[in-house]
Amino acid sequence: MTGGGTVRGRWRDVARQSGLLGDDGRIAVTIFAQMSALATATGSVNLGQGFPDTDGPASLLEDAVAAIRGGANQYPPGRGVPELRAGVARHQKRFYGLDVDPDTEVLVTAGATEAIAATVLALCSPGDEVVVLEPYYDSYAASIALAGAKRRTVPLRYPDYRLDATELAAAFSPRTRLVLLNSPHNPTGRVLTTDELTMVARLAVEHDAVVVSDEVYEHLTFARPHVPIATLPGMAQRCVTISSAGKTFSVTGWKIGWLHGPADLVEAIVTVKQFLTYVSGGPFQPAVARALELPDEMYRDTAQRLQRGRDLLVVGLTDAGFSVSVPDGTYFVIADAGPLGYPDAKAFCEQLPHLVGVVAIPVPVFCDDADAAASHVRFAFCKRPEVLSEAVARLRRLPRG
Repeated sequence: MTGGGTVRGRWRDVARQSGLLGDDGRIAVTIFAQMSALATATGSVNLGQGFPDTDGPASLLEDAVAAIRGGANQYPPGRGVPELRAGVARHQKRFYGLDVDPDTEVLVTAGATEAIAATVLALCSPGDEVVVLEPYYDSYAASIALAGAKRRTVPLRYPDYRLDATELAAAFSPRTRLVLLNSPHNPTGRVLTTDELTMVARLAVEHDAVVVSDEVYEHLTFARPHVPIATLPGMAQRCVTISSAGKTFSVTGWKIGWLHGPADLVEAIVTVKQFLTYVSGGPFQPAVARALELPDEMYRDTAQRLQRGRDLLVVGLTDAGFSVSVPDGTYFVIADAGPLGYPDAKAFCEQLPHLVGVVAIPVPVFCDDADAAASHVRFAFCKRPEVLSEAVARLRRLPRG
């Protein structure tokens, strides 16, 4: 009983730190699942969870069908099929000039979420510190807590979400082990500048920290091109770079992600990953490998389509009375409901489906300092134009609080 009680106590400590337990001590349903269920129950337009409502390239889908019919339905190799690992290496060379060894420096994962979890668990020990930009994607907090590490957040402030050099430096300490970087950034849509990335790189070198760079929105940028931090001088040797097919090719349900980095770091991550999912997505992997070779127009057209969706939603939110931060990329735009008389984003998002039939996500759930984003709401624009137009028409009918 004593051992069981200790284990349960430790689990609850971790769960509380990562937000997995609610205030009542019960396992908390993620905000995404909660709001998507609310969208279904109320018949609302779901601009909460970030998934597209259209499929990716037709060739990608056909290649997956062909792989299934061709018998690629058993366990793939633990590091991923060679075709996809080679495809990731070619992609990094093609777009960023990075030289990556597909045999020793690439690992295929069950989406970027597993890549993040496996990396944090492999490279962090209890008591280590992880620097994170805030607001942060919710799985970061869970992965850090599960590793027994501590997160040190650096605020990105509405509406510009710029990285402040003094606040960034203050987050580092002798115990800093990782910097968990996300650019293009979810939920703010900010794409960090080269100057900002250079600040991160300098501090990582100074504190001998590894940078874990979550770049899943790398091709979904508008105002500013994405620059991988691994391309900065000397940084490839201390970076684990993460991406996935889900966002780039609009196949979020496939959960095919990958990471690359120095061989010794990847080896450590493989050691953890093999006891998480072991492998995944056998027939999807060769299909994604071929999709990575698609011409530049495909990547450009996808970004331009999303930018049109962003512009439609930004105009609609502004017309409805929100203050809006215009994103540089990703699927998301953050709006302030305060000017409409709704100071509490969580309460507002619970009311919104009933008020006008739209679902969004409260930004405070991504923050340690919830007060800093008290009235901020995240809307997804990765939807068809007619869906966004309907959402905008409904939001324009929103009553003042």
